[in-house]
Amino acid sequence: MTLEPRLQKHIDLLLQRYPALAPIADELIAAYLLLQESYQQGGKLLVAGNGGSAADAEHIVGELMKRFKLPRPVPADLTEKLSAVDPARGAALAASLEMPLMAISLPAHEASITAFINDVGSADVYAQQLLGYGRPGDVFLAISTSGNSENILRAIVVAKALGMKVVGLTGLTGGKMAPLCDVAVHAPEAETYMIQEFHLPIYHCWCLMLEDFFFGS
Repeated sequence: MTLEPRLQKHIDLLLQRYPALAPIADELIAAYLLLQESYQQGGKLLVAGNGGSAADAEHIVGELMKRFKLPRPVPADLTEKLSAVDPARGAALAASLEMPLMAISLPAHEASITAFINDVGSADVYAQQLLGYGRPGDVFLAISTSGNSENILRAIVVAKALGMKVVGLTGLTGGKMAPLCDVAVHAPEAETYMIQEFHLPIYHCWCLMLEDFFFGS
């Protein structure tokens, strides 16, 4: 797969720093293109995982909802609307706000999660949130180092039924999750912590590419 040079440079740097990822370069690019297409069409990203992967979900959303490396100024028409509502506060908001790429971390919703676990059970905590937040054309980024996390598998079923695309971020085998995904990205390790050590630079690369595409010159 080929990308325009300003995007390819991020993949090239990733593979230079982590040569072990070279065999999955096409997976990395295919997953990125799903994200780009969704955002171009007004979609959003929903992310979920367990344990360290839940922390990764929060991390990814933090990089997308504000500036990562590049400035993301609000557009002139929004600046005018803010100032029309309140000239002083509007000007201050326009100077400080940064344009987001809409992303939601499902593990972040403790009240919703614990209410569902208490009232229903734990297996469908992410499936329930996807049913509420997900829309056709959105992307669900499912993170599971084993590929066998039942709450992630059940969430994927809901995402696909809703017409969402699914990117799986997993380990060497991909487990039961990989065949269910539109694109499964297999970090080339089998040990959980080693898989997670690859996941971070992978999703950082995607965040850099998305920011460059939507906000770069």
